[in-house]
Amino acid sequence: MSSPFTPQAVEAIKRHMNDDHADDALIIVRGLADRPEASTAMTSDVDAEGIEFTIDGGERVRVPWGRTLTERAQARQAVVDLYREACARLGLPARGEH
Repeated sequence: MSSPFTPQAVEAIKRHMNDDHADDALIIVRGLADRPEASTAMTSDVDAEGIEFTIDGGERVRVPWGRTLTERAQARQAVVDLYREACARLGLPARGEH
């Protein structure tokens, strides 16, 4: 199966996450990557199986989507799903749609 994420798509997703959703990335890392003490999280990679973050300046952690994405457009909803799941695990109220 070919990846729906071209290098350009990966860069665009990373840029969007890091520019507009850094706080959401940190919530995902704290809630779903077993790093509750993380203080920073930057999106460092994305593919059909999951999303990777660099936390606290160096460690990389990966969070699976829970399904294989077949289209780039699915990434947005997959991130929203991870964010909501992380909020639930952390006992935080989730904001509305991103």
